[in-house]
Parts: sequence; C-alpha cells; structure tokens
Amino acid sequence: MILFNLKSLGKIEKATFLERPNRFKAVCEKDGRKITCHVADPGRLKEIFIKGRTVYIVKNKPGLKTDYKLVAVDVNGEKVLLNTSIHSKIGEEAIKKGVLGFIPKKIKREVKFGKSRIDYLVDDNIFVELKGSNLLLNGKCLFPDAPTERGSKHLEELIEAKKQGYRAVILFMGIRNCRCFYPYKEMDKRFFNTFFKALKEGVEFRGFKIEIDKNFNVVLKDSLNLCEE
Repeated sequence: MILFNLKSLGKIEKATFLERPNRFKAVCEKDGRKITCHVADPGRLKEIFIKGRTVYIVKNKPGLKTDYKLVAVDVNGEKVLLNTSIHSKIGEEAIKKGVLGFIPKKIKREVKFGKSRIDYLVDDNIFVELKGSNLLLNGKCLFPDAPTERGSKHLEELIEAKKQGYRAVILFMGIRNCRCFYPYKEMDKRFFNTFFKALKEGVEFRGFKIEIDKNFNVVLKDSLNLCEE
C-alpha cells in the first residue's frame, strides 16, 4: 500500500554525498559541481552518510540557504528515507490503513497534551507518538541514534495520558529492512529506561516498516515487532 509519493516534493534528482559540515547541511556533487543540501533529520546518521553514496534530492526554491533538500540515500541498493519533515504525513496514512490494529474514524495531528504536542489524537481517545528508526544494527532497527531528551519527554507524556484514562501508543516506523525494533540503550539510557517504564504503565507498542520503490513511492510493508532482547 502506498503511503506517500516522494515525487510530490518536486523532481527527484541524483547527486553524490561528500560531507556533512553540520547537522542540517550536506555538501554533495552534482554534474561536476558542489551543491548544498538541507538535511531535515538531525540524527547522527554516521552509518548512512558515507562519502560516495548516491543521494536523492529535490531542488529548493530560490532564496533559501541551501540549493536542494535531501530526500533519501542509497545504502547498498536500499533507498533510505531521510526527510523527517514528511514522517507525520506518512504516519497518518499508515494509521488510516490500520497499523494500530483498526481503521480509525478521525485523526488529529499535533495535539497539545501536558507540556508537549503529541503527534496524533485518534478517535478522540488514543494519543499516538510516532518515531522513525533509520539505524540498522545486527538486523535490528534501533532508536535513537543520538541522545534525545525530547523522546523521553514524549514517553512520559504518554504515561500521563494513560493515567488520565486515554489509550496511549508509541508507534515506530522502521525505515530500514530490519527484523525487529529495540531501544538503543548504549546511545540513550534514559530513553531506554523510560520506554520500558511506559510499557509497564500500559502504553502500547506498535510498529510498521516502509520501503521506497522504484517509482519513489513510500510503501507500507509489514508490521515491526519488538525484539525479544
């Protein structure tokens, strides 16, 4: 099932990754000249951003700080989505298609709860926070790939929502071709501990995997389960 078409962002072009001078900027080579690309994903991405890899980009409008926006990277033949700005749209379509276990009647995005904004409020009684995992290690999709206070805060808000009588779901989108998901303790111990605390408090885990096909469709694959260890 198609969740999103990357061509809707503009004409998809190819370039070669050279370096990433800061979190939000990559330098690439296209048609023999250097260009700058906006990187929407603030993660470390060291396993993905390797010099010489093909990247997929869309030209920016004139007047912006970078020439292009980076959409995806070719990692050994697998197109890996790196544009976090469209995660919310992809997640919403996945929810509409039943990744929570049912077809919802209503979805609101960016709903304020406590001191945060939770990604979705589904059918007025289910808070859902979406996280994308693009770190692949030993066949596992891991999260986070960089310390994230915001991620732990969202889990704590889901715990509170559950205490107040809502259903609460932490929804993980597996961006790589992995066999299961697990929180990355070595990267962020607080997130790891808060994740399992949330599950004990009744927050539900759900996951799904995506892939980018040859027509640059983001396609819903199968479910993403929690690893046993």
